[in-house]
Amino acid sequence: MREPVELRRKRILAVVHARGAVKVSSLADELDVSAVTLRRDVEELARTGMLRRGHGVVRPMGDATRTTDVPAARNGEPAGDGAAIALVVPERHSYLHETLHGARTALEEAGARVTLHIAPQMAGAERPQVERALAAGARGLLIAPRWRSAAGEEADYGWLAEVEVPTVLMERRPRPGSVLHAMDTVCSDHWYGIHLAVDHLISLGHRRLVLAARNDSPTARSIRAAFARIAGARPEVEDWSVVLSSPNAGPGEPGTEEAVPDLTALMRERGVTGAVLHGDEDALMLVQRLTESGIRVPRDCSVVAYDDVVAALGSTALTAVAPPRAEIGRAAAELLLHRLAHPAGATGPVRRVELLPRLEVRGSTQGLSGSTD
Repeated sequence: MREPVELRRKRILAVVHARGAVKVSSLADELDVSAVTLRRDVEELARTGMLRRGHGVVRPMGDATRTTDVPAARNGEPAGDGAAIALVVPERHSYLHETLHGARTALEEAGARVTLHIAPQMAGAERPQVERALAAGARGLLIAPRWRSAAGEEADYGWLAEVEVPTVLMERRPRPGSVLHAMDTVCSDHWYGIHLAVDHLISLGHRRLVLAARNDSPTARSIRAAFARIAGARPEVEDWSVVLSSPNAGPGEPGTEEAVPDLTALMRERGVTGAVLHGDEDALMLVQRLTESGIRVPRDCSVVAYDDVVAALGSTALTAVAPPRAEIGRAAAELLLHRLAHPAGATGPVRRVELLPRLEVRGSTQGLSGSTD
């Protein structure tokens, strides 16, 4: 299924706002679209005043005075960190773009120099980026590892624990009792996000629920575990199930594959009237698939998306749980700046900060009686 134009342009804006300035040629490669399509999108976004373009570079509006770009290290290129703060994030990860932008904005407001390191989509890709940044003299680290599987996460614990500069994990919560338990972290309270979604559906009279979710990130695994606990504990819920949202929503490692059921058939078989779908892109495509099969949203089934990156752009705007992505980045940056401002030995206790998501109610949910919430 082709990516909707609105979704692709949303991804373009997310990258540009996160970086501050991006070459058009590298943007096309990173977003995996043709140069012709990318230029057409950029021209339209510039025409409508959503970004600035010129000399092969696109920038956010209001960035006209910037004369140098934030350096980026990728594919082995040196970043020239100096005494900078290094930001390490996975490539092509729209969920984290707003987190990155929030962190970058807070650091630059504080006068800190920032370098961006983008980890390719492969296991263990963050470690070389961190080592390169430290070798160049980075004085602090903000990092959001991809961690597609629990095993991949555990494999990174040892070397991350040995990083010798102040480090804050963004939107990641290491396993309790692990060697990283005592590392500063700032993340969303995904248990609360799922609580909001389930409680909203129950309040509308829905009693048979399904979660169609990813399983390829710490966020995805937290969402799946939270749904099972919450739905299983609510006496109002008569039936619930958890399935993969798409064939590529799992970690893709030997022994971890899960069957992806026909969601339409499952919903009809189990009488499902309320669904939580993670993440936004999968949610939009699943809603299209339900509509094509004759299940109308929200008349036959109420849908809550999880992420709220592009949930509002569907033909039916999706009710969505919205984690505070930009605020996560800002809070992580402020925590790191606090560490850097204090001498060694006087930094205070380790902090594990959680920010609560909110629920954005739109047109994809309604009561079983047919009245909207």
